[in-house]
Amino acid sequence: MTHVYRTTAVSAALLAAVFGIAGCGDSDAGAGPSTPVATSAAAFNDADVAFATQMIPHHQQAVEMADLALRKATTAAVKRLATAIKAAQDPEIKQLSGWLTAWGKPVPTPGAHSGHNMSGMMTAEEMNDLDKASGTMFDRMWVDMMIRHHQGAVTMAKTEQTAGQDAPSIALAKKIQTAQTTEIGTMQRLLGRLPAA
Repeated sequence: MTHVYRTTAVSAALLAAVFGIAGCGDSDAGAGPSTPVATSAAAFNDADVAFATQMIPHHQQAVEMADLALRKATTAAVKRLATAIKAAQDPEIKQLSGWLTAWGKPVPTPGAHSGHNMSGMMTAEEMNDLDKASGTMFDRMWVDMMIRHHQGAVTMAKTEQTAGQDAPSIALAKKIQTAQTTEIGTMQRLLGRLPAA
């Protein structure tokens, strides 16, 4: 439920800034957990907005791929990965959406990724091919595509850590980089174990 708390805190910070009472809050609270969140409504830049705006459709496509795997995969390890990816990325989509709303920026609508050429994104043709695949062919194709998808997300996360300003966004970028780098290693090992289609 961290994303709900953070979104609420960001919204509260935005309202406080609008009504000129931002200075009455946690500015002297030290290392309290709300401190980085409370400043995020005022302390964000274009890189933070780009990170959230691009990562939402990127995550949405990963969730779409995970849903496909939960329906069609024949390997238990693939289904476990799909479950973990969906469990991690659904809340992050909500978190990122909350930040954009608090910043007064548009939130990408589901399916908005179709026209994007972001790092690691699958094309409509690739998604269609994955949907048509079955058996071991599906499993191998899914793992290979998800490795590339994760690599794209890691690249985006590194960019945010270098260019971003909003502390919660940078913290999420670090979390995404760590988690997805680990999953890339898991998937690369799994790909080596899957039987040839």
